[in-house]
This record gives sequence, structure tokens and C-alpha cells, in this order.
Amino acid sequence: MKKAILAIIALLLMGAIAGVIYFKQTYSKAFEDQREHIDPLDESDITFEGTKPLEGVINVLMIGSDARDDHELSDTLMIGQYNSKQKTLKIASIMRDTYINIPEYGYYKINAAYALGGPDLVRKTIEENFDVPLNYYAIVDFKAFPQVVDLLAPNGIEVDIPYEMSHGIGMVLEPGKQVLHGNEALGYVRFRHDAMSDFGRVARQQEVISKIKEQAVSVNTVTSLPKILGTLDAYVATNVDMKTMLGMGTGLALNNFGEVETLRIPLDDTYTDGYYDAAGQVLEIDFEENKKALQDFLRPTPKKTSTLLNE
Repeated sequence: MKKAILAIIALLLMGAIAGVIYFKQTYSKAFEDQREHIDPLDESDITFEGTKPLEGVINVLMIGSDARDDHELSDTLMIGQYNSKQKTLKIASIMRDTYINIPEYGYYKINAAYALGGPDLVRKTIEENFDVPLNYYAIVDFKAFPQVVDLLAPNGIEVDIPYEMSHGIGMVLEPGKQVLHGNEALGYVRFRHDAMSDFGRVARQQEVISKIKEQAVSVNTVTSLPKILGTLDAYVATNVDMKTMLGMGTGLALNNFGEVETLRIPLDDTYTDGYYDAAGQVLEIDFEENKKALQDFLRPTPKKTSTLLNE
């Protein structure tokens, strides 16, 4: 099952539920009860040759696709960065229609890389075009989104909706300040039928990430951890190891990381709309300017050089 969304959940999950792995044994019955009706993601055929993280800095490739769209094209692509030294959380969104050179395949929209070669080809595409190292991947099935919102943000997410949203999301969201819960929040981040199209959708995703984070880092009731784990374990596919997860969770729990910093690629005024028969509508971007912006945004303290994990 490779319909996934990382856009809203993945970075937060790794921080907010990092310690949950420890509780899996302690609360094994509650864990099993929660996940017994869930078909887990198949991780058996996923390969990922990420680079070894720099000390204190972790870059996670977050991939997601809307189950309503093509089953293999990634619908959302983000890079999440956890920096324990500078106490920062960052998320860079790359627009799915970015026209890019995919290694060994040539120019396609970047969302085709996942279909052509899985998360590792997405990694290669980003690393070769933007020269940004990626250490881990995380994939979350879209089905988990409403449950995760309700678990990590039990009080709901307050947003200011500028106009009625209804087309393509199976509900009507009225304009004005609203408190959204699971399915409503899903509709909010899915909506793309306005003048901003995909750009508006990405902005709403980043908004919701920040709002979930505000509540997620305060979720410290031990009894809620098995339920969170039971929901997430079947829907999350990642190669982040237990030690790293625990370190991220402890860091988030004990330190003030402030607001989530965000960036969108391409930047304003650095792209033009294009069209190709094989790809359809695309974004042709200024790679030099956007490469520099992404590197500057994610740049950790340059003391060590990344090396392959399997070296």
C-alpha cells in the first residue's frame, strides 16, 4: 500500500510520538487492540540509501500521495529538518509540478519520481538537483490523517477560512474562524480549487503542521501513547531507527523548539508555467536561485561531511 501523505504528519509524528516505541512493550495489549483492524503499509520492498546525518541535524524526506489521485504519483513532497543544537524544526515543501531532471529518466514532474523508483529515486532527484543531503524517509498513509489530528490535536485546529471550501473535499467548510477536527482538517488541506490552486494547498498544509505541533508537543499523558502508536504504526513506513526517534522525542519534550519554520520551492518570481505533452502543466523553475534558497534554509553548522549509511 503506497498511497501516502507526509505533508501534514510525518515530521510531527517522529517528534511527538518518538518515545512511543518504548511503550509498545509496556502497553502491548492496548497497542494491538488499536491496530488490529488496520492493514499495515508494506515496507518490504522499500530501499533508501540515505546519507549519515550530521551531528544534531536530521533531514527526513517526507512523501505523500492523495488516494483519490493516481496510485503511484506522489501528491506531496517535503523535507523535514530536526536540529537539536539550534532547537529548530523546519519544513521545505517542493511543488509536485516542478519540472526536473530525474536521474536515468530525464525530465518529468518531480512527483513522477516516486512512481518510477520509490523513495530512493526521489532522494536521488533532490540530492542531484538541489545538493541537499537526505538521511531518512517517512511515508504515512492518508487514511491515518483524521485519526492522527484527533489524537495529537484533541482540541481541534483553529483556522481562519477566507471563503467557502467545498469542491472536491466531500464537505462544506464555511468562511470565518473555525475549529477543525480530523476529517474537516483533512478537507481543509486537500482543497485546491481556488485561484492559488496547489500553492494554496501547500500553504494550508504548512499552516496545519504548525498548529498540530503546538498541541502535539504537549501530549504527555502516558495512557494516550499506546493509542497513538496503534494508529501510527500501521500507517507509517520509515527507516528512522528507535534510538534516533527516542532522541528526537526527548529533545522535543524537554526543549522549546518554537514555531515550525517553512519554505516553499519554487520561490515567488522564480518559475514560469509550462506545458509538455508527456507531462502536462509544469512549473519550470530557476534551479540556481531555488537551490541556493533551499540550501540556505536547511544549512546546519558545517563541521562534518555526510557519508553514505552503508559505507
